[in-house]
Amino acid sequence: MALNRKKHWETVYETKTPDQVSWTQETPKTALDFITSFGLSKTARIIDVGGGDSKLVDYLLEAGYENITVLDISLQALEKSKQRLGPKAKKVNWVVSDITDFKPETTYDIWHDRATFHFLTTEEHLEKYKTIAKNCVTGYLIIGTFSENGPTKCSGLEIQQYSEEKMTSDFANGFEKINCITENHKTPFDTTQNFLFCSFKKQSN
Repeated sequence: MALNRKKHWETVYETKTPDQVSWTQETPKTALDFITSFGLSKTARIIDVGGGDSKLVDYLLEAGYENITVLDISLQALEKSKQRLGPKAKKVNWVVSDITDFKPETTYDIWHDRATFHFLTTEEHLEKYKTIAKNCVTGYLIIGTFSENGPTKCSGLEIQQYSEEKMTSDFANGFEKINCITENHKTPFDTTQNFLFCSFKKQSN
C-alpha cells in the first residue's frame, strides 16, 4: 500500500506543475498566522508534514526560522522545493518518508500538516500518525484537512472529511485544542475547497 501511495505521488509531482494541482497556495497565510501566534523563538524546531513543494518553507526561512524540516512521501516534490530555494535549501532538513513510516530522530516544537492527514483513511494509518505525533511533538500541532463542506476526493484518492468535534476527539489523547477555523481555499483552476484548520498544544504529563 505504501509503495502504491509513493508511486502515486511521485507521478503527480513528476507530471504536474504547481498551477495544475489543487493544493497550490501562493501565500500560506493561515499556517504562518498559527505559527507566529505560538510566540516561539526563531530556533523552534518546526516540521512541515507532507510539505511537498509548498512555499511555507520559503516564508519560514524569510522570517528567520532556523530549524525547519520538510517531510514528504515524494522525492520529486522535495527536489522541486530545493530547486526553487537554491542555496537556501541547505538550511533545511529534507526527509523523504511516508508519514506513517516516519521515525523521528528529534522532537519538534511545531508540527504543521496541511492536507496530509485527510488522506489517511484506515484506522491503522490514523493510529500510526497520532502515535508518531504524540511521541515527537513537545509543543504545538497544526492540522489542516478538508472540512465536512470540502471535497470527498483529492488527486483521485478518497479522503476523510473532518468536523471540529472529530478532529478534537482524534487528538484528545495527548493534545489540547487551542483553536479551529474554516477557510475557503481557491485552487489555481478557480474552484473552492473548504478547509478546517485546528491548532493544539501538547498536554503536560
